[in-house]
Amino acid sequence: MTERLEDEGRGTPSALASPRVAGILGTRSQVAAMLRVEAMIAAAQANVGLVPAEAADAIAAACEVDRYDVATLERAAGDSGNLAIPLVRALSEEVAEDARGWVHLGATSQDLLDSAAMLQARDVIDLLVDELRAIGVACVDLARRHVGTVMAARTLLQQATPTTFGLKAAHWLRVMTDGMERLGSLRASLPAQLGGAAGTLAALGEHGPAVTERLADRLGLAVPDLPWHTDREPVARLAAEVAIVAGGAAKIALDVALLMQTEVGEVVEGGAPGPSSAMPQKRNPVHAPAAIAAARLAAAAAGVVLDAIPQEHERGLGSWHAEREALMDVFRYGAGAVEHVRAIVDGLEVDPARMRANLDLAGGTALAEALVSALVPEVGRAEAFRLVRRACERVERDGGSLREAAGREEAITSILHPEEIDAALEPSGYLGSARMFVEASVTRFERVAGIRTT
Repeated sequence: MTERLEDEGRGTPSALASPRVAGILGTRSQVAAMLRVEAMIAAAQANVGLVPAEAADAIAAACEVDRYDVATLERAAGDSGNLAIPLVRALSEEVAEDARGWVHLGATSQDLLDSAAMLQARDVIDLLVDELRAIGVACVDLARRHVGTVMAARTLLQQATPTTFGLKAAHWLRVMTDGMERLGSLRASLPAQLGGAAGTLAALGEHGPAVTERLADRLGLAVPDLPWHTDREPVARLAAEVAIVAGGAAKIALDVALLMQTEVGEVVEGGAPGPSSAMPQKRNPVHAPAAIAAARLAAAAAGVVLDAIPQEHERGLGSWHAEREALMDVFRYGAGAVEHVRAIVDGLEVDPARMRANLDLAGGTALAEALVSALVPEVGRAEAFRLVRRACERVERDGGSLREAAGREEAITSILHPEEIDAALEPSGYLGSARMFVEASVTRFERVAGIRTT
């Protein structure tokens, strides 16, 4: 994510938003999507005999975005309340006079804007799924290479028990797999919009449902049960899902940022290090904070979309307009978060030696639960916990290791031989089902992604 393109209509480009999505959502792209919808409305109406075939062909020929001055249309939208009104006017002027009366027949501005938004959303989803798949492939590699790389699991930011970096990467992989699966399902359900002035399609007579079906088919969108002008759940689900995907990506970024801390030093994010403006020794995370910030902006924008679900009667008053702007921000920042995380995992530097050294920092007390487990068959959990806790207190008070402290506890040595204590305190021997979890995560990713990894 190195290039930065100016987001059309947004002024200075943001380092947090996706430059690729900016191209999908820019005014020119929106106009192109709206023109496609107009062409398909006319074609669908011609198919059922409402519009002469020649008129539909003329309208389709005029629906080329290069014929229009996008900047002029954008300025006119400010006076009209939306972009559809000046565009329909310009389209009508572009077609031959005998076809003008068939332009935008029975449709309303929101039909045009909503259907075009679904086309743009589909392109955004495709981009997101591609990025999630690429991140997933990188996570598969990390998970397999480090399936046995022992490190400290951390709960409430404190060392807990041993885990492996491979399992951590498998959790990241699951997030990517879930996102791909949910977005794929959502993509298939994106609906076309055609309801006319008040959601009845009265201007199309009995042909309304047939036209809607043909329109949806030509656009590659789902056929809605009925117009959804103020039934905004499809848009709300879209915003929520993209924000969830961004949040899942931000979790990866947060893990990496915490593991990059000087006192931890277990990984370094991919990409060029971020120098400090004041301290020459620092190697700051760059993509991690950007991903976290972008995900928060996506979540905030999704909140606006969710707040706009209740809309007035048959056409929203302000809520629909706010929803549109917020949805575009969900896309921009959600994709930005994902793209930054791809930069993080591509070329992620992992330090297994530092991971193992950190696991030993507290004298091996991260293996206390393993020692408890070894004692349980003889004395039960409560007594085993008490004995090991006493040994841990000795380490905290006097220093040394848990192995040494356990060897000084007669109640422990009377049950476990020294080699049994050593075995219990070996991190690689207390990893449970970590390896199986890694393989299960990889297998599911390959199934959802439709690829085989090596």
